[in-house]
Amino acid sequence: MRLVETTGIRLRDALLAWCAGPLAPAVVAASLGSPASWATHDITTTGLSPGEVVTDPALDVDRFVADMFRAEGVSLVRLARLFVDDRNAAEDLVQEAFIRLARSAHRIEDPARAPAYLRSIVLNLARDHNRRGLVSLRHRSPLVDVQAGIDDEIAIRDDQRRMLDALRDLPARQRACLVLRYYDELGVDDIASTLGISRNSVKTHLQRGLAALETRLATEDEG
Repeated sequence: MRLVETTGIRLRDALLAWCAGPLAPAVVAASLGSPASWATHDITTTGLSPGEVVTDPALDVDRFVADMFRAEGVSLVRLARLFVDDRNAAEDLVQEAFIRLARSAHRIEDPARAPAYLRSIVLNLARDHNRRGLVSLRHRSPLVDVQAGIDDEIAIRDDQRRMLDALRDLPARQRACLVLRYYDELGVDDIASTLGISRNSVKTHLQRGLAALETRLATEDEG
């Protein structure tokens, strides 16, 4: 197996471990709120039974968004943390992503693609956030601040943590392409469409990103 393939597999495993890490429900509620509480979009969610899935978002947008929020909210915050340094800002981006989902849910033909749609929104919002140098101005209670810091330190293997640290140090575009390729498992065309760049640019960013990860990890292993 070529080294680049091995690096891609290690990256995929690290991303899956990080984004699937546990996060206390109380912290999610305190930091993100709930769809019904978001003042920027008038959503009044109805109750969902455990495991219930909305198969046609056009029938009930509120329930569809609530279902996606419960299923994807935590992993999206963790994903956003790979792109922004401020935990509060990551939560802001995720909340905005769900608001945008609510506004466009009626246009989603395949509900199964909603998680990937949300992740693409988060990545683009993170890019704009970093470009504009924004910071979160939301007030956070000391208890939530402390708990959020603890939850960021989830139990993953040392090699996975080193992979994520190396990923965070890559240029944002390389980072985004690698996440879409190895976490969302998107092809070159879909990545290009998501990020609004050419196919050749995607290929270049993937190649350079993987090469940079290989070099850094090899250097650390030798050390």
